[in-house]
Amino acid sequence: MSANPQPAAGLAAAALRVTAKEVVSECVVALTLRHPDNDRLPDWAPGAHIDLVLPSGDTRQYSLCGDRWDAYSYRIGVLREPNGRGGSAFIHDSLAVGDMVRVGGPRNNFPLVPAPKYLFIAGGIGITPMIPMIAQAELMGIDWQLLYGGRTRSSMAFLGELARYGDRVTVAPQDECGLLELSTWLTAASAAATKVYVCGPEPLLNAAEMCCADWQVGMLRTERFVPKTQGTPVRDEPFDVELARSGLIMTVTPDISVLDAVQRAGVNVLSSCGEGTCGTCETAVLSGAPDHRDSILDDDERSAGECMLICVSRSCSDRLVLDL
Repeated sequence: MSANPQPAAGLAAAALRVTAKEVVSECVVALTLRHPDNDRLPDWAPGAHIDLVLPSGDTRQYSLCGDRWDAYSYRIGVLREPNGRGGSAFIHDSLAVGDMVRVGGPRNNFPLVPAPKYLFIAGGIGITPMIPMIAQAELMGIDWQLLYGGRTRSSMAFLGELARYGDRVTVAPQDECGLLELSTWLTAASAAATKVYVCGPEPLLNAAEMCCADWQVGMLRTERFVPKTQGTPVRDEPFDVELARSGLIMTVTPDISVLDAVQRAGVNVLSSCGEGTCGTCETAVLSGAPDHRDSILDDDERSAGECMLICVSRSCSDRLVLDL
């Protein structure tokens, strides 16, 4: 995910200590974080993520991949991004056991919903939210399978941890197996009324969405670490935004976001990623038609038009009224 100097809600950027740092593949380290006074941390559910606020002030989002029943620690997996902006390099090269980091959250845009059977499909670092989902399915006695792909076996994190699940897990490195055979897996899942969760790089998500284009809404659930490619906005002229609680009205021009306009007017709205991938700035819409440009809301939520991610989404109508 991306960078922004504002941490998210929840922990309100609490300072946590790095208590363990483990290399879990050739390009992924796992961090364990605890409160310095060993206080209990906010609860979370499979699919949740936290914000990690770096010394530079930039924020990165990471899925929680530890034991959700451990109330005193969080675990995340961090991929070294060779073309990143330095956040993952700092975590890999400089952040050490004993260091303090600020953490916001947790929040969950990728919740595990009830189903008779699950198919989890992970590509690369997309395995992180799947680990607690698998543990939850096991705990509840629900049938599941995992298809896990990556560039090479040595680049794929947590393989040792997943080995205990036996043939429920299919490991398919690209250099050994080629691209994942999504159509075969998804055809079988569709026939068995299986809920499918996919997380990984954009080509994997796009391929899964194409295979499932005619599925019932809600049977395929995806999470993106980078924003989904968007077309041009519905309108390129200014529109008005009214803040119902504040009584303020402002004009949003094409060169600024709704979030920027609101914050410039002196109304503080928590935000984090600035790209429509984390959900921190989700705001209720009381009137008007949003132009949804985020990577989180599902089709039903978009059609309802009752909320929007104001860091990226805009307006189809001349005026939006927000619950701010």
